[in-house]
Amino acid sequence: MSNLTIEKLNVWFGAGANRVDAVIDASLYVESGQSFGLVGESGSGKSTILRAITGLVPDWSGTIEIAGKALDKQRSTDFYRTVQMVFQDPYASLHPRHTIDQVLSETLYLHGMKDIDNKIIKLLDDVGLGGAFRFRYPHQLSGGQRQRVAIARALCAEPKILLLDEPTSALDVSVQAEILNLFDDLRREYKLTYVMVSHDLAVVSHMCSQIAVMQNGKIVEIMSVEDMRNMQPKADYTKHLLKSSMGYVRSSTA
Repeated sequence: MSNLTIEKLNVWFGAGANRVDAVIDASLYVESGQSFGLVGESGSGKSTILRAITGLVPDWSGTIEIAGKALDKQRSTDFYRTVQMVFQDPYASLHPRHTIDQVLSETLYLHGMKDIDNKIIKLLDDVGLGGAFRFRYPHQLSGGQRQRVAIARALCAEPKILLLDEPTSALDVSVQAEILNLFDDLRREYKLTYVMVSHDLAVVSHMCSQIAVMQNGKIVEIMSVEDMRNMQPKADYTKHLLKSSMGYVRSSTA
């Protein structure tokens, strides 16, 4: 089990007059086994935090620790055995000319796993696909099935932390619920820690116990999901976000 600590994280793109500060002085702590949500409007810096953790952004400062060990600018092989990411678009995240068997077997091999054949069968079973999908190509799968393959690929390394970047936003509503329930089941079975980015507060409410609300690159509030459900935020922006998530309310005046 691994926890995640981020202290005074800054992420920027460009330099000088062209510099854009995407994340500003962000700090958060995620306990082992917890599911932690990052919410906010598009461009608020949510996904950039995940990319900073995985080393996908070059310019950042501050401290990122996994199980008390600070990360440097380069991510090690051990890091990717501990932390994996599931991306938003299942259509773009799989090689179109590789079968599911190739996708999983190559990933398992790169992580030094043994008994690859049996591991593929178990992974497909664990994500609700089964062996019948093993030799299919991505174009033969639905969006939800592709995302299940992407989840199985992330599990190949036997990670402790999964970073989930809008993992259901590209899927139909009915399929979203299935994938969210799958994440719940996998967290218990694999004893995983989640950090989930979403603009959908209903998704975060279902998945997470604690959330950080972001605006313009800053974390404006960290609150429990119970406080969110009870509409008890402290920050004005969070109040606005929660009110907006309730949708259109008809005025009582003519």
